[in-house]
Amino acid sequence: MHPVTCTEERHAGQILAIFNEAIANSTALYDYKPRTPESMVTWFATKRANNFPVIGLEDDSGKLLGFASYGTFRAFPAYKYTVEHSVYIEKDSRGQGLGRKLLEAIVAKAEEQGMHVLVGAIDLSNSASIELHKRLGFEHSGTIKQAAFKFGRWLDLAFLQKTLVTPLQPVDG
Repeated sequence: MHPVTCTEERHAGQILAIFNEAIANSTALYDYKPRTPESMVTWFATKRANNFPVIGLEDDSGKLLGFASYGTFRAFPAYKYTVEHSVYIEKDSRGQGLGRKLLEAIVAKAEEQGMHVLVGAIDLSNSASIELHKRLGFEHSGTIKQAAFKFGRWLDLAFLQKTLVTPLQPVDG
């Protein structure tokens, strides 16, 4: 397996399949309905416009095994050094250490881009993801209880954050 920069042309369909499997079968995404192929056009356009990375891991045949990205945490200017990240692994590739590789890669990219805080919003029942984040230096910074309703039950949303030393010269405005 090897890391790649995901592109719309090559990876949109594979990312969409990973998203839609997670929507249908897990609480990793708090969506109800599968996303459409058209939604990927907007998703990639937003990533490009904001210089947000989409890092993938492919097998030797070019199959996307998982990806990580980040985006806007909150849409106010003073949050410019804080991003919310996500990591998704294709269902048959889970439990092989790919999440760790992708999380490490997205943290490194955030440092390279001068970010200061990465925030992961993780369903509280997703203990594997929470433990992975903690092993990589993320700290639990709060839980919003009953933040969402899916699969006939209330879901608690945990926030984990990692504070980086970057940027070295933060500025207002």
